[in-house]
Amino acid sequence: MTIPDRAFRHHPELKSLIRDPEQSFFRDLDMEEMDRRMAERGVELPWRRPDADREATRTAFLAGHDGPLWVFAYGSLMWDPAVIFDEVRHTKVQGYSRSMCLVDRRGARGSAEAPGLMAGLAEGGTCDGLVFRIPAPLVEAETERLWRREMIAHAYYPAFAEARTAEGPVQALCFVADPEADMIDTTLCHEMQVDYIATGEGFLGSSYEYLENMLIQFDAMQVEDPALQRLLADVRGARG
Repeated sequence: MTIPDRAFRHHPELKSLIRDPEQSFFRDLDMEEMDRRMAERGVELPWRRPDADREATRTAFLAGHDGPLWVFAYGSLMWDPAVIFDEVRHTKVQGYSRSMCLVDRRGARGSAEAPGLMAGLAEGGTCDGLVFRIPAPLVEAETERLWRREMIAHAYYPAFAEARTAEGPVQALCFVADPEADMIDTTLCHEMQVDYIATGEGFLGSSYEYLENMLIQFDAMQVEDPALQRLLADVRGARG
């Protein structure tokens, strides 16, 4: 199922920047294949949540939810949501802020020898991003896919937050960085962030590409993020 053109009615400039879900690595994430990839990289089992536990968290969190579901994207979901949606909007979420705090030592965009770094959502502040609307009939199937991706290991917890858009506010599902998780480090200094992003690389690509993609989306939305722009400039300097 492809995304209809009307989904981009508020932001036609994003149509060419958002990957078709059917072409996404995350669309039908194979857990056994992921286990094999991790074993090849020397990651000890168990590295991820058991399937039953992951599904239990999804069922409990969405209990009582009815109708369509808005999902907040602040990192790779902005260009690779891997879910079917019928509307996308630029938003500013209240109560959370973007933090370069997700340290990857398992092979996706970094390794044990050269960790990578991606964005997480930290409590407090505000955060620019996108919200995707999943139609009501698809919420069950699409959130199962979303949980397989975002809740695969202990790094995030789900929460609802107010997402303000030009078309009005919505309540959006957010995946928030869990400060108790081993993969989350909100204390990284700027120099360490630069080092991780400049050198981290894995089977999903490099941490450098990840940071570049975030700023490409922001450029399209005419969003200024001086901190990320400075980080990218310093990473490019470190890479030579």
